[in-house]
Amino acid sequence: MFNFEEELKKLPKEPGVYLMRDDKDVILYVGKAVNLHNRVRSYFRDNIGRGPMIDKMVSLIARFEYIVTDSELEALVLENNLIKENSPKYNTLLKDDKTYPYIKVTLGEEYPRILFSRTMKKDRSKYYGPYTSAAAVKDTIELLNKLYSLRTCSRNLPRDMGLERPCLNYHIRQCKAPCQGYVTKEAYRQQVDQALEFLNGNYHTILKELEGKMKAAAEQLDFEGAAGFRDLYNSVKSVAQKQKITDSAGEDKDVIALYQDERDAVVQVFFVRDGKLIGREHYYMTHVSENDGAGILENFVKQFYAGTPFIPRELMLQYEIGDIELIEEWLSERKGARVHLKVPKIGSKEKLVELAAQNARHILEQDRERLKREEGRTIGAVKEIAALLGLDHVERMEAFDISNINGFENVGSMIVFEKGRPKPSDYRKFRIRTVSGPDDYACMREVLTRRFRHGQEEMRLLEEKNLDRDLGSFTKFPDLLMMDGGRGQVNIALSVLEELNLHIPVCGMVKDDNHRTRGLYFHNVELPIDTHSEGFKLITRIQDEAHRFAIEYHRSLRGKAQVKSVLDEIPGVGPARRKALMRHFKSIEEIRNASVEELEALPELNRPAAQGIYAFFREKEREKEEQKK
Repeated sequence: MFNFEEELKKLPKEPGVYLMRDDKDVILYVGKAVNLHNRVRSYFRDNIGRGPMIDKMVSLIARFEYIVTDSELEALVLENNLIKENSPKYNTLLKDDKTYPYIKVTLGEEYPRILFSRTMKKDRSKYYGPYTSAAAVKDTIELLNKLYSLRTCSRNLPRDMGLERPCLNYHIRQCKAPCQGYVTKEAYRQQVDQALEFLNGNYHTILKELEGKMKAAAEQLDFEGAAGFRDLYNSVKSVAQKQKITDSAGEDKDVIALYQDERDAVVQVFFVRDGKLIGREHYYMTHVSENDGAGILENFVKQFYAGTPFIPRELMLQYEIGDIELIEEWLSERKGARVHLKVPKIGSKEKLVELAAQNARHILEQDRERLKREEGRTIGAVKEIAALLGLDHVERMEAFDISNINGFENVGSMIVFEKGRPKPSDYRKFRIRTVSGPDDYACMREVLTRRFRHGQEEMRLLEEKNLDRDLGSFTKFPDLLMMDGGRGQVNIALSVLEELNLHIPVCGMVKDDNHRTRGLYFHNVELPIDTHSEGFKLITRIQDEAHRFAIEYHRSLRGKAQVKSVLDEIPGVGPARRKALMRHFKSIEEIRNASVEELEALPELNRPAAQGIYAFFREKEREKEEQKK
């Protein structure tokens, strides 16, 4: 048993990181402190106006632990790492799974290439970026490769020179084939240097050169070539014009501002590189209800710049954040050069921060509208159905369908919707064991019985082992069972539930003569439903999904059965040889057309077996011809 009184006395008066854990040993919160003794003890004093969220967190703490560091800077770094690794519930978190694209020039190779990269490594390559648009990076790389006839292959040159024929790029004049030695290393490097000039922002020389080539081609009546140079000229001009000058000083900086509501916050970042605004990106922050703008911004800066490989010389912030000198020291150490955090108050820089804040507000408002529409389509639709049926609570809905063709390979499907959204991880397939022939009612009885008995058995085992009941899809019983049909299907479900002593509402999705849903069958009454409502649309989606899932499963079994039945008729072909044939030839048609020698080439087949397979298909063809006559 964790003794808080004793452990609080042991806390050192040194810098470090502390972790609060609940009774399941889950980390609730990670924090840093200049003095662990004072900081951690402050959580366990009488309520001093910390706010309801922190009070709730404190009430859940079952134990705490701490890690002592040599300095507050080390504590800051460790805090960031632990937050990123564990995503504690009560820390303000950056919701960010982005990786940023770079343009990589492999200057360590004798014949360099220009590549797309998501990481910046310490190698002999030169990196440009990070950029915010992967598509723009790929377009730029493609343009440079075409413009300067650079290789795109992964051959090791000069080691592999002349080993293979030149690729298609050489034949369409987009590469000078260094792989064949058709261009000297010096001439190729000149082309690479020109590409580097482009990446460094020197567009004027390139535009002038392309314009000259375009005119020369036109004078020689090479209109196709002139059109190609014209297109390249326009592309380069377009790239050059997209670089909006924001600062004549030509520095690297990030402009950071946010907008928050009672639940979430959006942080907007403008990326300025070499004095040019190259792009922008927004990031969501969660658990912000009791944090002001400065606190959210501080958490963002620490978490974001702990993960991004590039740190600019200056961060322009909307608010003055805490620990500003410590964070400057940490970022400077990471960059290897001085980094400044500034809060502009007047002039164009202040306007730029304000513009970032306005963008953040627009993003959050747009997202709120989108979520509202999505909520109406999902949770709102579920509430409509629950209200129509007179049910207090519906969250999880399960629907079942049976598929067969004239009783061949009866199968059942179970699909799950939670809060109006499909949950494919809980979908299940059933191969009918006890029913032969097209008896949908009997098939449905078997599927439902197996589903709920399995669920009861899993729940019993979980209770015995005192485990969480949320394990496995069968242990979660639905709030509403949706049967594809009317009274007959509903009665089957009700009888199964009664046998198993389960009390789950069951309704039928009734269709008209044109196979379109017209209402719900519930408690022996057919309830009409507005066909323009979100509830009706959700019912249709559930029906379609159950049908699709069953049909796909049935189709896959049918295909396997057809393959198996043909090969099983061949004397001397068992499971091993059947598997070898399908692995090598891919289809029955290829096996049918194979010669004896091709069949015998398989290690699993000897000469008599190959001859037997060949003769079997020739006999089948002869029988077909006779039937036609």
